[in-house]
Amino acid sequence: MRRCNTILYQWLVVCFMALLLMAAKSAQAQYPIKNYTVKNGKMFIALGKDLPAASLDSFIKKYELFDLNLAQYFKTGSADSLQKLGWKIDIDNKEILVISKPLFSVDNINNPADKIVLTQKAGSEVPAVANQVHFGYNRFKNKLPFAVTDSVVSFFLRGFTNANVVQLAGTFTNWQFGALPMAKTDSGWIAKVKLSAGKHLYKFIVDGNWRTDRDNSNQENDGMGNDNSVYYKTNYIFKLEGYSNAKKVYLAGSFNNWQTDDLQMRRYPGGWAIPVYLSEGTHTYRFIADDNWFIDPANPDKLPNEFNDYNSVLRIGTPYVFSLDGFTDAKKVVLLGSFNNWKDDELQMTKTAAGWQLPYTLGPGNYEYRLKIDGQQTADAATNGNIALVISPNFTFKLKGYANAKTVCVAGDINNWNPTSFAMKREGDEWIFKAHLNKGKHTYKFVVDGKWILDPANKLWEQNELQTRNSVLWMDVEL
Repeated sequence: MRRCNTILYQWLVVCFMALLLMAAKSAQAQYPIKNYTVKNGKMFIALGKDLPAASLDSFIKKYELFDLNLAQYFKTGSADSLQKLGWKIDIDNKEILVISKPLFSVDNINNPADKIVLTQKAGSEVPAVANQVHFGYNRFKNKLPFAVTDSVVSFFLRGFTNANVVQLAGTFTNWQFGALPMAKTDSGWIAKVKLSAGKHLYKFIVDGNWRTDRDNSNQENDGMGNDNSVYYKTNYIFKLEGYSNAKKVYLAGSFNNWQTDDLQMRRYPGGWAIPVYLSEGTHTYRFIADDNWFIDPANPDKLPNEFNDYNSVLRIGTPYVFSLDGFTDAKKVVLLGSFNNWKDDELQMTKTAAGWQLPYTLGPGNYEYRLKIDGQQTADAATNGNIALVISPNFTFKLKGYANAKTVCVAGDINNWNPTSFAMKREGDEWIFKAHLNKGKHTYKFVVDGKWILDPANKLWEQNELQTRNSVLWMDVEL
């Protein structure tokens, strides 16, 4: 019986390889293949040899495959990194590279439920690089920041007027697949793109040669030795009126960890200004003019800080109302949480007829908090720990069974592996927890009455430093 299973498994692998090769050949007329597949207990990666470097870089980033050193293998054929990490080269010819690695035990190798296909197709890139980017600003030299009109950004490449063809490629064009032609001007090349607010990566292609923007100091390495230029489509301009005699004015705030000499403002007629990108949420800040710190005189919204002074406040998005019923005899109730670095002197709640409340603006995400009532901190009744708050949940963790369990929690990269903060609720025959997951890879486990377990419904896992394995899932991939 074991021999039959072995033969069947080998037959399935051969069929799967044939399908990958067929896909590669059919893809040549459309776009180079780049495929990550989990099937029959193994991970498979198939990459077309005609895959553009930028497209390969994008694929490596999406699935966090930096350790495999795939770009180096394409250049030199050295498989040291692949072999050290347990990958086997199944196919390597002039058209395609296919590598594989066992993912989990093959007890149920023929179970059709043990299949997940993760495929990245052309055009799947989102306008902004990632939704976990909270702050950014542009740093151009030798030219002004790109002009923006009604969300349309005018990308400009200075010089290269003798070039024949210049293109703009980036995350917003799926790199080379949708590269945009640039029009020649008297001093360079220009292309207009409508972008959403946030972080965008780009490069110029000058007569077939990829180039970063030499006038943009913001660059980001992809982990494989390649640099991309970074552009932030800004959504807010900090302005300070007056102070015409100041030599230098800086902006500092929670968004840049209060660095004093990072955000230098530019002088304009009547004052100083700096455009930035900020995510949804509550941001605190101050201005620094010739080493003197002060709040924004044009902004009445402020919060106390640890220096017996105040910080100005900028709120982007819809406020969430924190409330506490009862405790009307309390003198002071303070809100503190992961969203304000657990400061216990900043967010004082307001007394109402029925208790206490405080509106506070938060962006999508998973948060923890507590309330401090007359100096005493509260705790979640179910976990005796921090209280969980999820804004804009987009994924539901589920664990079937365990009807007799007293407490079930989910822990992972979404809550710094806290085993008690995200308690699951019993609904029907399963435990559930609704969370907000950013795009990309996530690792997690369930904690049942203090015991850590893998997700039995998810066959995808990876080894951890304790050799006890973590369950793995990807957001924003095609299933």
